[in-house]
Amino acid sequence: MRKYEYISNEMRRRIQEEYYPIDQPIPDELSLAKEFSCSRMTMKRALDILVSEGMLYRKRGHGTFIVKSSIQQLPVSVTDRENLGLTKLLANKQIESRIIQFDVEFPSDEVAKQLSIEKTVPVYHIIRLRKVEGEPYVIEETYMPSNVISELNEDVLHGSVYRHITETLKLTIAGSHRKIRADKSNALDREYLECA
Repeated sequence: MRKYEYISNEMRRRIQEEYYPIDQPIPDELSLAKEFSCSRMTMKRALDILVSEGMLYRKRGHGTFIVKSSIQQLPVSVTDRENLGLTKLLANKQIESRIIQFDVEFPSDEVAKQLSIEKTVPVYHIIRLRKVEGEPYVIEETYMPSNVISELNEDVLHGSVYRHITETLKLTIAGSHRKIRADKSNALDREYLECA
């Protein structure tokens, strides 16, 4: 694990455990860099991850603050792997997958940052409609680095990508981060989820 990833994980833990007061800025980058014995650039990179996850926000001239709602956005634990796959989570239900989009493309700045990859690494861009017992359940949009997740095809996407990763590729999923929010429906929602 890279130094900035370790620091990011530790800062995430502190935020979730309310180590820092919510109504005050967290320590500045220089102070944190000294605490973690790293360069200021490494510290900035670690905090950038938490900013991109919506846990922190920067206010020019005032510092970096915790997003209050992020304290309830707990990451899925490593042992809670059933949450990482809908097919496994709803094992007693009939799950169907309809492929809306399946492309290989170069990632945007934001996607590359989230996946910790270079922009020159192609990614799979997948959008699927998942149905449970024949009823629209959720639209999943996923980006996966092609140099890590290989052999993806439509047969895999019609089934369980989680099973493909863990059983076919023999890879271990360390965890996932999930955020839940209310938002206005977009064109995809209206077409595939049959909502207004």
